[in-house]
Amino acid sequence: MTQRVAVLGTGKIGEALVSGLLRAGKSPADVLVTARRPERAQELRERHGVEAVTNEEAAKAADTLILTVKPQDMGTLLDELAPAIPADRLVISGAAGVPTSWFEERLAPGTPVVRVMTNTPVLVDEAMSVISAGSHATEEHLLRTEEIFRQVGKTLRVPESQQDAATALSGSGPAYFFYLVEAMTDAGILLGLPRAVAHDLIVQAAVGASVMLRDSGEHPVKLREAVTSPAGTTISAIRELENHGVRAALLSALEAARNRSQELASGGK
Repeated sequence: MTQRVAVLGTGKIGEALVSGLLRAGKSPADVLVTARRPERAQELRERHGVEAVTNEEAAKAADTLILTVKPQDMGTLLDELAPAIPADRLVISGAAGVPTSWFEERLAPGTPVVRVMTNTPVLVDEAMSVISAGSHATEEHLLRTEEIFRQVGKTLRVPESQQDAATALSGSGPAYFFYLVEAMTDAGILLGLPRAVAHDLIVQAAVGASVMLRDSGEHPVKLREAVTSPAGTTISAIRELENHGVRAALLSALEAARNRSQELASGGK
């Protein structure tokens, strides 16, 4: 039987999921979307050929509901959805810091909920989507979730107790790399390079290093040591990074992100 999927709150991440499903062969007739603004709904309808419906209509018609609204908007959405969602629907949440138990308390008893933390490379089919089962989610529900998110990158299952750490490391991770590229580009300008040249050099270095990390199977220390010759330029730069506590700063930054995710889970503003 064909499964209908509804993406509720279809922003950039939600639209990327819709696009991935369609590229993977899903019929537009089996993909529903919702959007807060009528003009956004019309845009999605015209761009992808999918049906734009209300949240309540999506809850009644789709087998799988993917909730992609911001954490602070999830309460309002659940207040609207809860009376309309039958207990046999799979509910997938992409809200950072919101545990599956929060949804289970507000939905019909036994409703399966899966929590997913993806990241912005979903827009280029290179996402890392971290998946955790709620107390009523079965292996079939996890496989269905993996099938959806595998269209836009890789998936990994973790216990829900590890989701806050995954959010800090992977969900926020692309921002750290963008920040690093920004800083290195500024350094290139300081060293006398035009911005465009510095940008191209750093971006390609990042792409190449990422592919080596992914495909070589080597530990990052070994790959770094291969670039670091005795008394050379690289070790001089590494020494300065260590002198300025860059490694310690990264550890503190990720702890801060993990802690903020936990604050969101407990209702922190």
